[in-house]
Amino acid sequence: MSQKMLYDWRQPVTPRSLALWFLSTAAPAPLRTATLIGRAAIFAIEPAAMRVALGRLVRERMAVQPERGVYALGPAAAALHVRARGWTRAEERVRAWDGAWVVVLTHHLGRTDRSRLTVRERALRLAGLAAAGPGVWVRPDNLTVAVREEARGLGLEEQAIVMTACRAAPEQDAAFRALWPAAALETAYRYWLTEMAASTERLTNATAIDAARETYLLGQSVLRAINSDPMLPEELVDAALRARMVAAMKRYNAMALGWWDQVR
Repeated sequence: MSQKMLYDWRQPVTPRSLALWFLSTAAPAPLRTATLIGRAAIFAIEPAAMRVALGRLVRERMAVQPERGVYALGPAAAALHVRARGWTRAEERVRAWDGAWVVVLTHHLGRTDRSRLTVRERALRLAGLAAAGPGVWVRPDNLTVAVREEARGLGLEEQAIVMTACRAAPEQDAAFRALWPAAALETAYRYWLTEMAASTERLTNATAIDAARETYLLGQSVLRAINSDPMLPEELVDAALRARMVAAMKRYNAMALGWWDQVR
C-alpha cells in the first residue's frame, strides 16, 4: 500500500466495509436491513448496493441472517471482531522486552495454494511478525498474549512451528531489528495525532451527519493503524508516541459515538 493510500482517509468507503463495521459495532445484537440501509445513505451508498454486500457477507459466513430482514456478525468474522474491539487495550498487550524473539517457521506448509498463503501471511503480519527469510517470520517476544494463539485465531495453520523466547546471534539480532520501518511507523503516529486534533476542531460547528461521516472515515483509518501495528518494544520504536495516538483515539472515538447517536 502506498503512503498516499495509507493517509488518504477521505477516500470513498465500500458497502462491504460499512456493513461489517455496523454489524461489528452492534454485535452481538443484530441489525435490521432498514437500519443498515439508512446508515449507509450517509455515505451516498444505494440500498441495492448494501443489500448485495450483505448477501455476499452471508455467503462468506462473515454475517448471518437469523431471520428475514435481520443481520448479525457471522462466525468467520469472530476473530477479526475480537481483535478490532481490543484496540482500547492495545498498550496493555505490551510488556518489557528482554531481547528474545518469537520465531514462526512455515516453509513446510507450501506456497502453491495462493488463497491459503494469503490468509497465512495476513495472519502473521496482523500478529506483528515480519518475514526474515523464506518460511521464517519473527517478532520481538514482548507481548502479554500468546502469539501462537493470536496468529492461529487469525488464520495461521495449526501445523506452523511457533517458538518463543528465542535468542539470536548478534549479527542475526541486528538483522531482525531492522525488519520494521520504525521511522515510517513514527511518522504515521504523528500524522494521525495531527489529523484527529484538526478534525475535532473542525467538527465543532458541523452538522450531525457531516460529523458522523468524517469521524467514521478518520476513525476507521486510525483504528486500522492501531490494529495493524506490530506493537514493537520501546527499543525499536517510539512506544510513548504510539501510546499517545491510542489515547487520542479513545477521546476521538467517544466524540464520534456522540455524533452517531444523533443520526441513528
